[in-house]
Amino acid sequence: MTDAEPRSTAKPPVPHGTFRAVVRRVRTLLVVAIVTGITSPVVLVARPAGADPVATAKAQAAAVEAKLQATQQQLAAESGQYEAASYRVAELDASIAQGRAKLASEQTTVSRDQGQLRTQALDDYMTDGASTQLTTLFSSNGSTAGIRSEYSSIARGNVTTTIDQLHTAEAVLTAQQTSLVAQEAQARAAQSQAAQAKASSTVLVGQYQSMLNGLDAHIRQLVAQQQAAAAAAAAAAFRARLAAEQATAQMALRPTSSYQTVAATNLPPLLPGAAGAVQAAEREVGVPYVWGGTTPAGFDCSGLVMWAYAQVGISLPHFSGAQYDVTIHIPLADIQPGDILFYGPGGTQHEAMYVGGGMMVEAPYTGATVHITPVRTGPGFAGVGRVP
Repeated sequence: MTDAEPRSTAKPPVPHGTFRAVVRRVRTLLVVAIVTGITSPVVLVARPAGADPVATAKAQAAAVEAKLQATQQQLAAESGQYEAASYRVAELDASIAQGRAKLASEQTTVSRDQGQLRTQALDDYMTDGASTQLTTLFSSNGSTAGIRSEYSSIARGNVTTTIDQLHTAEAVLTAQQTSLVAQEAQARAAQSQAAQAKASSTVLVGQYQSMLNGLDAHIRQLVAQQQAAAAAAAAAAFRARLAAEQATAQMALRPTSSYQTVAATNLPPLLPGAAGAVQAAEREVGVPYVWGGTTPAGFDCSGLVMWAYAQVGISLPHFSGAQYDVTIHIPLADIQPGDILFYGPGGTQHEAMYVGGGMMVEAPYTGATVHITPVRTGPGFAGVGRVP
């Protein structure tokens, strides 16, 4: 059986999840109010006298993030324009290449026909008109010279027609090529302009992202400082309370309660392994909370304490309520490192291990990790237990 996760009273003073939620809400509200026109990567938010530095830094981060989002949208549009211009240039290049290939093909045809004509004329001259099959078609004329003359006339006519067609195609193609070249020049100019705009926006995106990263780091630093100050104040308050209770305890015997509370002279001593258990638990700082977890892969609250004591050969049950039942309940004024702090009715909701100096180590709740935090003795605190 494992523990229920602690109520809000058992959480650290400034949970990281809450901080991130606040940052998101602040950024969302400010993004709506900030003009998204892109002029310069410098974004400043006036800081009123006495303003919270974290709130000011968050406002600056929200303003930069608004600029970043607007620039990213503009970059997306410019990238689309660049792609469209590049596609148009490729189309025009293909059309120009196709026209030139067609003209080259027709020129090849004309050259071939002219070559065939010269070859055939030479063969007819050398063989007196008997070298081709076409000559026999005109044998009924009875005149070789007539055959050659008629054949040559037909051949020349064919070539002349082909040459005329070539000249016509050249004229048409030249006009088309002139138009395509002009269109290509315009398309390349548009492509170059889009590329320049895209490059400028890319630089701005990088600048805004760098600024945002710096502001986020600054916010984390400021929040860490505030958390450290709050933790120090809480630890100091606990130490003051502890000192007051210890002073009061010296003036009177402590009554025995129904929860095994004992007089000062009968307090059980700390086990020799308590210090080792504290060290074992502190080594697990950063391990994620896992409900039911009892290993360094993940701990819940009682699993961490149970595992830490197991490292020094002491067995405890895996449930905060059960650990509350098997420990000796001592006054808060007598707490020592290794003692267990319990929360909720009968200690059933949460527990942590006291490590000294007003601090305790705990595995708090899902989404958090094992950490050291000031002792909490407010609403829900059930008492202190010492391992017998």
